[in-house]
Amino acid sequence: MFKGKRITVLGLGLLGRGVGDVEFLAKCGAIVLVTDQKTEVQLAASVDKLKQYKNVSFRLGGHDERDFVGRDLVIKGAKVPLDSPYIAAARKAGVPVVMSTALFAKYAMQGGAIIVGITGTRGKSTVTHMIYHSLQQARKRVHLGGNVRGISTLAMLPEIKKGDIAVLELDSWQLQGFGDLKISPHVAIFTNLMPDHQDYYKSMDEYFRDKENIFKYQNKWDTLVLGNGLKRRFLTAHTTCEPLVPDSLAPDWKLRIPGEHNRENAALAAAALRALGLSETDIKSGLESFPGLEGRLQFVGTVQGVHVYNDTSATTPEATIAALRAVGDKQKKNVVLILGGDEKFLDMRELLAEIPKWCSKVVLFKERGTERIRDDVFALSAKGIDVYEEEGLPATVSRAFSAAVPGETILFSPAFTSFGKYFKNEFDRGNQFMKLVRKRL
Repeated sequence: MFKGKRITVLGLGLLGRGVGDVEFLAKCGAIVLVTDQKTEVQLAASVDKLKQYKNVSFRLGGHDERDFVGRDLVIKGAKVPLDSPYIAAARKAGVPVVMSTALFAKYAMQGGAIIVGITGTRGKSTVTHMIYHSLQQARKRVHLGGNVRGISTLAMLPEIKKGDIAVLELDSWQLQGFGDLKISPHVAIFTNLMPDHQDYYKSMDEYFRDKENIFKYQNKWDTLVLGNGLKRRFLTAHTTCEPLVPDSLAPDWKLRIPGEHNRENAALAAAALRALGLSETDIKSGLESFPGLEGRLQFVGTVQGVHVYNDTSATTPEATIAALRAVGDKQKKNVVLILGGDEKFLDMRELLAEIPKWCSKVVLFKERGTERIRDDVFALSAKGIDVYEEEGLPATVSRAFSAAVPGETILFSPAFTSFGKYFKNEFDRGNQFMKLVRKRL
């Protein structure tokens, strides 16, 4: 399939997916050129894994237009600008431009696999893993891919057999690739749509245009599951698939993970699992046994009577609001919230209004995004909230523990993105938080 093909991979990254893609292509016999704006020093962990392949070369610290013409294929990574001159040059030269997850989906569909895709601003990771876990529990042949750390979806192709189910978490950038290939999953779940990535997209309409590729090319016999509040937006899009908005989860279904938002996630997962033919018994058993995900309202433990949650994946204000409602107590106002990070230019007003309902203390993590709301958070001291600000995660976590009293909950739910001078990504941020907390357990 790829043997002898001259392939340019635009964007390597540090999460492992890009490395896995390049390794797979190299093992297939492709002649791969990897190009990235980051330098070899910045990408050392990824580059070191690929130097063993003689058919892989690198152009790092910038791009050269010549690497995008006269090629058989260009595979672009996430967050490549919509107006990238290098992608424009490739297309002008007639070179196909694809994204790896979409390319996997195309070939897997041709091989008779069922593709399940999950997108949304919030909840897509949880719903993805709920579906995957439940299918595993029901002993189905199922594969997990898409926006999953360390997993190259493209490299799963040799494992795919007819009738297999591939469950893919799809962010807006990966769905650009589905749009390029004019394909959509057989079963699509769209959890919600909230302001996000406004440092990349010029408008919410532009953001939605990438997201809608999850259902845009579905056929009438496919399945589309929508979260509450999306029906109106859906009606503005062209599709032949009639959407399903599921009812609330039955009250007697007892989940292991907290929060009303997770019951909504489970209802979406249940609707998708019914479309895949699982029995109600298997669906209930799968969802009730789902243990949750690392870094998403993850209960870390109790330290001297203080409960600790790692919610590093909360990179939007809506995510932090959901976390406060899940673990907080309005009567006791028992949350010590660790808040702040790098900037995505999101509206924080609703979160600022929510904090006094749940929190006794707020510890601000000093960063570029935090600076924008700093004065507004300190103004909450007039409502009886103790507000602190610290620089660096060790000092921030230390302050939270010194401020918390037995019976309170430390909630690390930043509401901002992690990229900046302190962290590589939200996973790195979560790992650093966990190490600091575990020293106290």
